Amino acid sequence: MSKLVITRMELKNVPVYAAAVEDNGKILELRMEPVKKDSILGNIYVGQVKELAENIQAAFVQIGDGQICYYPLSEQKDALFSNGFHRGENQKLRPGDQFLVQVSREAIKQKLPSVTSNLNFTGKYLVLTTANKKLGLSGKLSKEDRAKWRHWLEAETGREYGIIVRTNAKEARKEEVFRELEYLKKRYHKAAVLGKSRTCFSLLEKAEPFYLSMIRDFYQESLTEIVTDQPGLLEEIRTYLMEYEPENAEKLRFYEDKLLPLYKLYSLQSAFEEALKERIWLKSGGFLVIQQTEAFVSIDVNSGKYTGKKKVQETYRKINLEAAAEIARQLRLRNLSGIILIDFINLEKEDHRQELFHVLQKHLKKDPVKASAVDMTALQITEVTRKKIRRSLAEDFKALEEENCD
Repeated sequence: MSKLVITRMELKNVPVYAAAVEDNGKILELRMEPVKKDSILGNIYVGQVKELAENIQAAFVQIGDGQICYYPLSEQKDALFSNGFHRGENQKLRPGDQFLVQVSREAIKQKLPSVTSNLNFTGKYLVLTTANKKLGLSGKLSKEDRAKWRHWLEAETGREYGIIVRTNAKEARKEEVFRELEYLKKRYHKAAVLGKSRTCFSLLEKAEPFYLSMIRDFYQESLTEIVTDQPGLLEEIRTYLMEYEPENAEKLRFYEDKLLPLYKLYSLQSAFEEALKERIWLKSGGFLVIQQTEAFVSIDVNSGKYTGKKKVQETYRKINLEAAAEIARQLRLRNLSGIILIDFINLEKEDHRQELFHVLQKHLKKDPVKASAVDMTALQITEVTRKKIRRSLAEDFKALEEENCD
């Protein structure tokens, strides 16, 4: 069972809003954003094609404030064009074309932000999509739940939008979900339908602050408390909960001890520092070495302080199993994504290797961001993928340092 801690603190001498997921004394997830920063992730705009790059099958699209974004041409068949602009199914985009886009990924390192023409209107239980017009169901729902929601939402299929049922619908009442569906339809109509007549670069929908999206995306059954020590944030969160998640309003608590601020109570400064360390020690005496390269994330599992010679393979098995749980936590804590290659300590027995792979997969499935163990090679290198959405925590820190220098 988890707490969501939302507070304000200073990192690199820059005031930031910080949010942390805490479970059994451990910080599982950390996010922060400068108080003065205005994130564009999730925003929907009327974008305009500035340039085509056929060699990489991409277009460069301008959105508000002169920001240029990367757009994959493979999506152009789903584009919702502004009034006065239209391309047939087999016609290509041209410079000057205006269509609706949503920021799907922040700028990462030297890469531009990415935009998509598959607009997503996300709620706690459902997501409305404009490209895939089918009914989708979370793979984490049981067979019975999937059949139930497929039956209940059958009348909503075949429309101008698609619906995805999220894992949170597992414990939700039918009336709660359908109330949210009506709310998402209104958002869809305002942005995707009425938005077509808006002027170029208009902001059609602004995404909620990151700490509200964390509340929205939290698995309902595991959230026990939302706590903040900031009066302004308290009112903002309370208003959000009363309007969209009244069933969670009673979980909101205001922390009032001025002598021990929330960020100190939960040691958030230390948690941020841990997330930047290359070496992480395990209780067993082993340790992880986590390194980010341009192409992938490398994680090496070492036996560390263990020097015994008896039952070596059983010891390696235990270190690897502990490492699997910690690796899943560190990926989420640091927001590492893309291709992750893990070099576990070699195990001689096939059943031990299979056990390790399945345990790692089990821990990865707890991650709100899609993460999966793909394969274990002949050299016992385990391949993992984790979806890229935001910058890593280390990159956020680098951006803070640059802001501080400015």
